[in-house]
Amino acid sequence: MSIFSKDNQPLDDKDALARHIHLALAVERPSGLELELSYRLVKRLFNPMILGADNIPDRPCLFVGNHSLFALDGWVLGPLMLKELDRFPRGLGDKFLFGNPGVGNFVLKRGAVMGHPEVCSALMKAGQDLIVFPGGAHEAVKPASMKYELQWKERYGFVKLAARHGYTIMPFGLVGPDEFYGHLMEGQDLPDSRLGGLLKRLGLLTDDIRSDILPPIPVGALGSWLPKPQRCYLGFGEPIDLSRYEGRTTSKKEQHAIRAAVAEQIETQLAELLFTREQHRGEDGLLRRMLSI
Repeated sequence: MSIFSKDNQPLDDKDALARHIHLALAVERPSGLELELSYRLVKRLFNPMILGADNIPDRPCLFVGNHSLFALDGWVLGPLMLKELDRFPRGLGDKFLFGNPGVGNFVLKRGAVMGHPEVCSALMKAGQDLIVFPGGAHEAVKPASMKYELQWKERYGFVKLAARHGYTIMPFGLVGPDEFYGHLMEGQDLPDSRLGGLLKRLGLLTDDIRSDILPPIPVGALGSWLPKPQRCYLGFGEPIDLSRYEGRTTSKKEQHAIRAAVAEQIETQLAELLFTREQHRGEDGLLRRMLSI
């Protein structure tokens, strides 16, 4: 969920943007049977462990973390944040998610909003939690060799807005979802493969499609499409209070320093979570180990 990428530049239709902001602010915190079932499924399948929850301040935060393969982190994070941390962060998503009214309404009711500067500003003014993955699609389709690596390129939009509104950035790391699926073939290898040739002949793959944003061909538990039940580890770093920047535009130097501090916190969390996972390997049951191969 990349914020302020090319696809998230200001909309020409101001009325549509205003309607989206109105609907986003009207969304109520999820509750009821759907949330309970989602939470129980996540607990049963992935047995998540949360570390550093005491670091999260009571004030509204912009949660910033590493994006997982196929953006499956949202499936794990949503129920955990609501049920165990009592937080409802609004996920900042790409504009294309809201192009289809049915899909847009579905994700909006579950907390996601368009990753647009004006939407983000409106939610911050309302004192709501937000969550963003600056790596966006690039991290969501990364090859296996780059799992748990940040790929933020030159994205500073989340830093600029958090600073302007004096928000607190809450860095976090998530380990597990990058391994829900193995990689039968990397997306970057697809165009030159036999499968790629077939897709080109069918018109499903063209030379205009960039190989660096093609997803890998996934393989799940026991060669199926079902995710492997990898145990998940969620860790929160130290909050980064940007209240001193409220109401002003930060310099390039300040933006670089803030972003570097956020990235360092996330990378530290990822290293510690991977170490913690190794310490708890023996706790996984035989079935989980077999299905996670």
